[in-house]
Amino acid sequence: MIGISDVEAAAEVIAGHVVRTPTLPSPGLTTLLGAPVTVKLELLQRTGSFKARGATAKLLSLSEAERAAGVVAVSGGNHGIALAVMAAALHVKATVVMPRSAPARAVEIAEGAGASVRVTDDMAGAFALMTRLRDEGLTLVHPFDDPVVIAGQGTVGLEFAADAGELTDVVVSIGGGGLIAGVAAALRALRPGVRIWGVETEGAQAMSEALAAGGPVPVPLSSLVSTLCAPAASQLTYDHVSALVHEVLVVPDREAVRGTLDLADHAKVWAEPAAGCLLPAARQVLERVGERARLGLVVCGGNATTGDVMGWAERFGLR
Repeated sequence: MIGISDVEAAAEVIAGHVVRTPTLPSPGLTTLLGAPVTVKLELLQRTGSFKARGATAKLLSLSEAERAAGVVAVSGGNHGIALAVMAAALHVKATVVMPRSAPARAVEIAEGAGASVRVTDDMAGAFALMTRLRDEGLTLVHPFDDPVVIAGQGTVGLEFAADAGELTDVVVSIGGGGLIAGVAAALRALRPGVRIWGVETEGAQAMSEALAAGGPVPVPLSSLVSTLCAPAASQLTYDHVSALVHEVLVVPDREAVRGTLDLADHAKVWAEPAAGCLLPAARQVLERVGERARLGLVVCGGNATTGDVMGWAERFGLR
């Protein structure tokens, strides 16, 4: 389990390499949801998501030999972008493994930053190839199963605690669980009365399935939200979520896409469905805790093109 001291140390390490993203009240979302809403705009982070934090923390922790070997990561999109861009900035050769379901734009950005991109048929195959490349000598930068990466992602919670007003409930998206593990570690230390809620999309339910089973289990992946599609949680992220998170909610892909449109219309931000899923989850939170809630939403990323979102909206009859 990481602690607040680990997160504070990560914040010192990555300062100057990443952005302290805005934490702002959202009048539009407050009106839409009927409760005060504060947003942490990680979609304005360098590389377009919170992933730059953990990737940078890990890269800066490596020995000279580990850097010289080159790094490898598996990603549904955002971790690959972050590792490619931050590794290039730190003069480290990067290999990124992505499934075919990853956004084409993510592949383009990673290749444009100088990374070698390997594409597999599915996410399970991507994790398998990542493991083989690690065994062949590349240095692994795991997207979530690493305490250094989790501590880097936890700096989101550190800033949220410092910059937000009163909050009762904070909602965080879950893929493999690195973000919520770090955010929960920070917030539970600094704001112990705040409830932390996770949200997954149907067909990307690694953490909720792990909680039901009492530990990580493989899950079938069918969600269109590729950035949340981890084939399993890790023991590390499961331990943090089971100890620190109030509940993990699950929402349909259609509602995640609707949430993306609502974020554009009401919050005036262009997010991806991994962040759009926060809005249907926030409605579930309000049903459970009542009208006195003061919500915090970690808007985790914005690496979806207009064409992506319009295509999903048309698929679900939302246009």
